[in-house]
Amino acid sequence: MDIAQTAQDLGSFATVAWTALAAFLPRLVATAAVLVFGYLAAGWGGRAIGRGLERTGRLDPTLLPVLAAAIRYGILIFVFVAALSQLGVQTTSVLAALGAAGLAIGLALQGTLQNIAAGIMLLWLRPFRVGDYIEISSVAGTVEELALFATRLRTWDGIYKFVPNSELWNTILTNYTRNATRLILIEFGIAYEDDVAEGRRVLKEHAEAHQNVLRFPEVQVVPLSLGDSSVVLQLRAWSSTADFWATRWDLTEGGKKALEAAGITIPFPQRVVHMAAGAPPTPAEAA
Repeated sequence: MDIAQTAQDLGSFATVAWTALAAFLPRLVATAAVLVFGYLAAGWGGRAIGRGLERTGRLDPTLLPVLAAAIRYGILIFVFVAALSQLGVQTTSVLAALGAAGLAIGLALQGTLQNIAAGIMLLWLRPFRVGDYIEISSVAGTVEELALFATRLRTWDGIYKFVPNSELWNTILTNYTRNATRLILIEFGIAYEDDVAEGRRVLKEHAEAHQNVLRFPEVQVVPLSLGDSSVVLQLRAWSSTADFWATRWDLTEGGKKALEAAGITIPFPQRVVHMAAGAPPTPAEAA
C-alpha cells in the first residue's frame, strides 16, 4: 500500500515538474537568446559607434575609446535587465539590489574607483592627448590610449607601459609636446685663451642660419660659467616642438664645426696644479 502511494506521489510530482518545466523552458531559451545576442550586439555596437565617431573627425581621439566602452557597458546593462524580465523577475527590486551591491563593491574596490575618477578628470581637463609625450616621476612615454581605468604609453625605446590613471592624476605631469615651440639649450666650452665675444658671435650666426630655428624669440649665446678648463657658452634657440630633436642635433654638430672653422679651441677637460715652493713631497715623490 505504501509503495503504491509513493509511486503515485512521485508520478504526480513528475507531472507537475514537467508541466512547470514545459512552461518555463521557453522563457529560459528566450533569456539565453537575449544574453547571447545582447552580448554580441554590445560589442558590435560599441565598435561600430566608435568607428563612426572616428570617421566624423570632430572628436578628440582621446575620447573615442572611453565613449565606445561607455556605450558597450550601457548596452550590457540594458540586456541584463531585459533578460531578468524574461524570467519574470521584478526589475524594480533587482535594480535596488544592484544599487546596494554596487555600493558594497565600490567600498571594496576603492582603488579601482580612484582610477575611474582620475580617468574622468583627465578626460575633462585634458592635460594630454593621444600622441603627446608625457613624463611623471616613474614613467615617460607617448600616449597611445586613455581609458577609464588606465592609460597606455609607449616609451621612446618601444616598451609598453600600462599606467593606472590615479598615478597620472596624483603627481606632477610634464607634457613635452603640448606647446607648439620649445627652447633648445646647448653648452659649448672654449679655451680661456680664445675670444669669448668671437665665440658667441660664431655660435649665434650658425644658429640663425638654421632653417628650423625661429626668428622670435631671437637666438642668444651667453657666457654661462667659468669651468675648470673652459669658458662655457650656452646657445639658446627656439624651434617648433616637432623639429626640436633634429634641430638640437644639427646645432650641436654644426656649432662644433663652426667654432673649429673660426680657430676657436674646444679643450679637453683638464686641471692645472701649481705646487708652492717648499711644499712637502707627495707620497709618490717620497718613495
